[in-house]
Amino acid sequence: MIEALAANGVGRAASWFSAAELRDAEPILDQVDVIVLCHCKYTAPLAALVARARMRGQTVLFDIDDLVFDHRYVQLILDYLDHSAEEADMDYWFADFGRYGALLRLCDGVIVTNAYLAERVQAFCALPVAVLPNFMNGAQLEYSARILEAKRATDFQRDQHVHLGYFSGSPTHQRDFAVVADAIAALMESEQRIILRLVGQIALPAMLAPFAERVEQLPMQRFLALQRRIGEVEINLVPLLDNSFTNSKSELKVFEAAAVGTISVVSPLFTLRRAVSDGKTGYLARSHEWLGVLRRALAELDDYPAMAEAAAAAALSKYTPQVQGPAVARTLTTAWYREAGAMPWVP
Repeated sequence: MIEALAANGVGRAASWFSAAELRDAEPILDQVDVIVLCHCKYTAPLAALVARARMRGQTVLFDIDDLVFDHRYVQLILDYLDHSAEEADMDYWFADFGRYGALLRLCDGVIVTNAYLAERVQAFCALPVAVLPNFMNGAQLEYSARILEAKRATDFQRDQHVHLGYFSGSPTHQRDFAVVADAIAALMESEQRIILRLVGQIALPAMLAPFAERVEQLPMQRFLALQRRIGEVEINLVPLLDNSFTNSKSELKVFEAAAVGTISVVSPLFTLRRAVSDGKTGYLARSHEWLGVLRRALAELDDYPAMAEAAAAAALSKYTPQVQGPAVARTLTTAWYREAGAMPWVP
């Protein structure tokens, strides 16, 4: 957000601090117009901060990009994560969601990354909501541009292999990967040229064990190194189970891949199906369609350079600080949260 505001011209200043720095930040907070609490849980100091802001006439907005504030979804998410649901687990997860929700309710408005999540906020507390998509920062864009230019310089030349990549990060996506695992196994059995790259905390499913010599497993990457790893594959896999939690996710896995000239095959959930033009900037695959769609992508590899260019152009037309700057500025500098009947509000 800070980069987006800076890209939108002069007249506004912004900074950030962590919860641990709250005491040191107090003199600065006395002088600001708007405070944004990003993915924060309720604490006594943060509740006091909101109360003081109200006394000073400042606006406090809550920024969240996950469905983790409404305890009614705890069981769904435990099932999605294949997590145990013992007494101690319930105590932790209900308390965790409760703390997010409690702090959210104290604010003047909420910022989320898509309209589906905005509807979940409204069902939870009826606060006004602004929708701002996630977007890349300047460092990501600069590094990604170098990767994309290197691929252009060779006309997207490839070796004899086709690389599929799944970039997990956390261990919470095992069931998502299971959506595509059987299709990958069938493809690797019939196509010796397939190399699978798994990045992050993801266990290799049993059906892929016979192909282990063609599976690259890498640890979690720093955010810039991740761009390089994504850029080294032709096809980025984004399989997701279809539920309220996953539909609340943003499209960042698509535009981060597109920025480095890698196309994505995605589950057609709320945001993802809006971020991919099927057959033009990537592919959509429902749960039972993954094998057929992956075979289609392989058959159309001659179109890969043009599709990668189209995907990159689409990403850079929307997911940058320069493009999102005006919307961020309006969200932070206008009193949209006081307008009746304007929920959700998409700048």
